[in-house]
Amino acid sequence: MEAVNTEEIQLRHVEKDVLIPKMMREKAKERCAENVTAFNQCCKETGFLMVFKCREQNAALKECLTVHYRDPVFFEECKQEYIKEKLEFLRTGVSTKNRKQRLPTSM
Repeated sequence: MEAVNTEEIQLRHVEKDVLIPKMMREKAKERCAENVTAFNQCCKETGFLMVFKCREQNAALKECLTVHYRDPVFFEECKQEYIKEKLEFLRTGVSTKNRKQRLPTSM
């Protein structure tokens, strides 16, 4: 199979402005896992008062996520991953989500 230069792939507006940023949000949450866990734990412990008592954890989480959202290198990484997934879908007709799902052990 011939190698495809991912730089030559034209992306639609919705891919650049919606789908790739969605991927970035998901990956940023993974990269900020400690902050996500701290904020979630604080919310569970304080209930309705979380708005007041979890400000510090919320600010740390927002700061971590924002660093990733504004990083052009991170955007490019996600863009290249998106393009590879798109090309694989065009080649196989199977989405990444379906490829990653396990088949049931008993039918």
